[in-house]
Parts: sequence; structure tokens; C-alpha cells
Amino acid sequence: MSVILRKLTTVTVLAHKLDDDSPADAFLAEAQTYRRELLAHCYRMTGSLHDAEDLVQETYLRAWKSYQGFQGRSSVRTWLYRIATNTCLTSLEGRSRRPLPSGLGTPSSAPTDQITEHHEVPWLEPLPDGDDPADPSQIVGTRESVRLAFVAALQHLSPRQRAVLVMREVLQWKASEVGEAIGASTAAVNSLLQRARAQLEAVGPNEDDKIEAPDSPQAQATLDRYIAAFEAYDIDKLVELFTEEAIWEMPPFDSWYQGPQAIGDLSRYKCPAEEPGDMRFLQTTANGQPAAAMYMLNRETGRHEAFQLHVLDITADGISHVVAFMGEGLFKKFGLPETL
Repeated sequence: MSVILRKLTTVTVLAHKLDDDSPADAFLAEAQTYRRELLAHCYRMTGSLHDAEDLVQETYLRAWKSYQGFQGRSSVRTWLYRIATNTCLTSLEGRSRRPLPSGLGTPSSAPTDQITEHHEVPWLEPLPDGDDPADPSQIVGTRESVRLAFVAALQHLSPRQRAVLVMREVLQWKASEVGEAIGASTAAVNSLLQRARAQLEAVGPNEDDKIEAPDSPQAQATLDRYIAAFEAYDIDKLVELFTEEAIWEMPPFDSWYQGPQAIGDLSRYKCPAEEPGDMRFLQTTANGQPAAAMYMLNRETGRHEAFQLHVLDITADGISHVVAFMGEGLFKKFGLPETL
């Protein structure tokens, strides 16, 4: 079934239930309140906003089809998470992980090296943040649990390890509850969790890196300076903002760069901008992190057009990581205009 048809089918089923004024109306009202946190859950599992949206739709469709079998032995939220988790596990069968360029196992590149796009690689995607401060995802899906570094590390785990780790450590479920959800014994869940923790420790984010929240004064001031340096095309000012071990990467290009000088030289040699004013930015957030949407001047039209979405790790010492995402339709997903 195509994505469009599946979404239409979901809407049709829900509308039919509402028209019937059935007891399931209360279920629908409650279930809809979990949509955002289910999206975050499916995103952690898949690393793809596009896939997560489809899987949430599939979760609701499966929930409606099996609603008569729901006996209320768990909460609606728990029941939906079980369905969502198994929907994700089925979807991930036979699929490769979604990496960032720095997770491919290749060394960092020189800024003068040729760069190559690889659209055939299923790259990790960014996640828009919810607008509602009372959004359940802000409680269940903490900023740390959707940070790019954490989601990228999850991609190194098998799907079942991923599910167990997320349900145990993010959702705080008991091992027996996780086992019931994925059809495994408690001993198997504990074994999967132990292996997942070991793998995550080897590839995961450094817990000593205290990432600033996007609304913190430090993050706001650094992001303002970052945007000002780019818009003025002042590479020397830009270089000053990065930590010594800072990383820059920009999927779908498979290269990544480390260190302030390499990042500055990359902007000098590879950036299509020619002078101050060629780049403009809008501030936003993604993955619970500060972000900036870059618009590049098209000299033929005289308009600034959507170019990259920069997601930043900002620490007390400066910017430690930037992922500059490119992709058709990305700005629309973030509610951003295509041109300025």
C-alpha cells in the first residue's frame, strides 16, 4: 500500500469511527494526545523523520483494526507504544542503518579534497521540535534522547537492541514489560540491554559534553555570533567559535571535517557564497538543539533560496559539532519558507 493510500485509509477509518459515535471516540481522543511522542519514539528507532511519520500512521491504523481486542489491561499509551515498537521492528527488517558521514568509519577529510554527494545512502535525518511546551514528548522524549549524537549512536545497534535500550532507558519500562511488548523473555531483554549499553559506550556521545539547551543564554549568544559570522562571510570570526576537536559534516556528502581551521577552510574553498550578504539565516531548533536554516543567494533570481539546515552542539567552550543537512522538502518539514 502506498504511503498516500495508507494515510488516506487511516483518516477514513478514524472518520468512520467518529461518525458512528462509538465508545472508541474516547480512545481516539486519548490516542491522539500521544502522536508527538510516538513520532519521537519511531524516529529514535529509525533515524528518519519520513519513516517515523509513516510508522505512526501505521501504528494508529493497526490500533484501530485491533481495538476490539484491547482489554484495558494496560494504558492506551502503553498499548500504542507496543504497537509502534513492533511496527518499527517489522519495518527495519533487512534495512541498513542510517549513519552520519562521521559514523562511516572513514578518516576526516582535508577541506581541499573533492566532495561527493551520495543520495543512495539512507542518511540520518533531523527531527523538528514540538511547538507546545506541554507536549508529552518534552517529558518522555527528553532533549538528550533525541539529540543527533544519541540517535546516530542508536543506529549502530540492531533493531531489537535499539528497541530494548529505548524502552528501558528512555521510556523507563521494566524488563518484563519490554519482554511482553517485543515477545522476549526477561532474561533475553536483559542480555540485549547489556550488549546495547556496551555498544553505545563504544560509539555513543561523550557524557562529559554538556550540550547547552537551545533557549540557554550561552546557546543563544553563540548562535547569534555564528549566524553573524556567516552572513558577513567573516571566516576568521567563524573559526573562533569552534572547539579544538569540533566536527563538521553535511550529508548527503560523505566527507567530514575536524578542527576549526579545517572547518574555516572548507567554508573558504567549498562554500558557493562569494561575498557578505550571499547567506541569510533563520533561527530554529531541531533534535532539542539550536539550529539555523541557511538560505543562499541565487544570483539569477536575486532571491535567497533554501540551502542547508545547520544543527549545532553548543557547549560552554564553543561549538563542538555541526551537521548541515540538505534535502528536498526538508525546510517544509520544519515549517520554514523555501525562499526569503
